[in-house]
Amino acid sequence: MISLRFAVPAILFAAAVAASITYFGIPVPPRPIEPDRRPPPPLVPNVTARPDAGMSANIQRSSPDIDAFQRAAEAILKNAKASAREPPITGPIPLPRKRPIPRP
Repeated sequence: MISLRFAVPAILFAAAVAASITYFGIPVPPRPIEPDRRPPPPLVPNVTARPDAGMSANIQRSSPDIDAFQRAAEAILKNAKASAREPPITGPIPLPRKRPIPRP
């Protein structure tokens, strides 16, 4: 008589083998491609108003925030150009030394 200790794992193993053979062995037929049923979008958008209607001619406005931003951007670019002129590090870079383990 076969004990349940052997029968249950054997059945599970046989089921797993059968499932893997079925999954990998049988090819899946490709699904048929159905055409899109929606109408195509219009090629030219429906524009009735002028694009510049209601816009003021003076878009450039000056405020303290914008001026401060411009000065900061120029300073960042100036520092970036200065650091780009420095030669690259050619020698070995010293690594930090190991610290001893503190003992109480």
